[in-house]
Amino acid sequence: MLKVLVSDKLSKEGIDILSKTGKIQVDVKVGLKPEELKSIIHEYHGIVIRSATKLTKDIIEAAKNLKVIGRAGSGLDNVDKAAATAAGIVVMNTPGGNTVTTAELTFGMLLAMSRYIPQSFLSIKEGKWEKSKFQGVEVYGKTLGIIGLGNIGQTLNKRAKCFGMNVIGYDPFLSKEKAQELEINYVGLDEIYEKSDYISVHTPLSKETKGMINKETIAKMKDGVRLLNIARGGIINEVDLYEALKSKKVASCALDVFEVEPPVDNPLLTLDNLIVTPHLGASTVEAQVNVAVAVCNQIVDYLLNGTIKNAVNVPSVTKEELEIVGPYLTLGEKLGKLTGNLVTGAIKSVKIDYNGIVANHNVSAITPNIIKGLLYPLLGEDVNYINANETAKKRGITVVEAKSDSNLDYTSTITVSVSTDAETFVITGAIFGKKNPWIVKINNYAIEAIPEGHILAIFNLDKSGVIASIGKVLGKNNINIARMHLGRDKEQAISILQLDSKADSTVINELLAEPNILRAQYLEL
Repeated sequence: MLKVLVSDKLSKEGIDILSKTGKIQVDVKVGLKPEELKSIIHEYHGIVIRSATKLTKDIIEAAKNLKVIGRAGSGLDNVDKAAATAAGIVVMNTPGGNTVTTAELTFGMLLAMSRYIPQSFLSIKEGKWEKSKFQGVEVYGKTLGIIGLGNIGQTLNKRAKCFGMNVIGYDPFLSKEKAQELEINYVGLDEIYEKSDYISVHTPLSKETKGMINKETIAKMKDGVRLLNIARGGIINEVDLYEALKSKKVASCALDVFEVEPPVDNPLLTLDNLIVTPHLGASTVEAQVNVAVAVCNQIVDYLLNGTIKNAVNVPSVTKEELEIVGPYLTLGEKLGKLTGNLVTGAIKSVKIDYNGIVANHNVSAITPNIIKGLLYPLLGEDVNYINANETAKKRGITVVEAKSDSNLDYTSTITVSVSTDAETFVITGAIFGKKNPWIVKINNYAIEAIPEGHILAIFNLDKSGVIASIGKVLGKNNINIARMHLGRDKEQAISILQLDSKADSTVINELLAEPNILRAQYLEL
């Protein structure tokens, strides 16, 4: 009989789905220490977790019989996905199960901080009656800026409009046409900062979104702006937020999440114009049931029928097909990720051209990899191989495939053309040897580069001294160049550098200060 371990608190409705199959033995063991989990995990074919259980590399390597990890919720920071993939374990989550719950908490916090509800409650408990001290503001007629227009952002938009708020929104992966269809007033990020009375962030935590609300962006906001983060700790720089709240540049802030949880000795907690909750975004009876039922149904479908849903680490493809198109799955995701980091503007359409031998095989498994890579920089774990195409569709992004069995320069190539409201970005990749992905063209630049590791992409004027400038800045910051690939077209050039270590924002700013360097972007592949 198959065995599934439930290692975190899970609603009974979900557990019943597993046990009622008659083919799965369910063991509920909550609060296991890492060494305890490691000692027993080899007994199980599946495991259901929430956020408390940490599935590290050593625990996964001990899970000799494990076939599937199911996360009741969307965040997967507590799972070593690379180790799971290497072990052939499918990792699933349940994006969307917390949508209404999180949107409702967000608006509840918005109202609470507008009327000083937590502060006045504490005041009365202390025997005081301070009506004038807690004079609040109406939300009617105020402008709410929503950063991140996924399911939660869209739901919050509807709730806020019911209260007469003027809502504006920004999401680089939602087309303006789709925003109009959803009746969302779509604006640029700077306009969000400049016009909003309230700003609420609803993005995953990624390299691109970490610290996106900081002293520079806060300086662009209205005096007395009110901020909310009910998404992920770290999106708002807590040091900069403290200073902004203390100076009253930010009138008040509502947080459900922190960079470190619980926030022991966090100076933010000393401020009277901050209200907080202990990461309650998904903590309602309904949400707990929704994600429990969803993840347990997914595990049953996979263990008993081989059906994969909401997997974050494997595409839907047979073993035989995987042997043929496997290298192109890797290439496709790298093309998508590189494009997602380099393209500017809101994405409207994606065209994928499969040329050469690859066009004669099953490319339907490759396209989701490309779209997943493209959307991942901002959507994070909410986009996966299974839901990538549907996620693009929901955001008004048109995806078109084209095939041709002829290719003049390479045995097979994949070309991804992304059209945004600002530009058209084109990238082409090929497989060298049997399985090595390479970039062979970016826009009009012919270039052969290996897309892996620490990548620095630099666009510059084609003038002497640029390479020396790059070397000077990287050398000053003790960053070694592993490989450097160059391409040029007319009066401009591109450099793709593979580095031995990360290039942080300080390095990027130093590069941009050098003459003739137009753009510099760091990413990890």
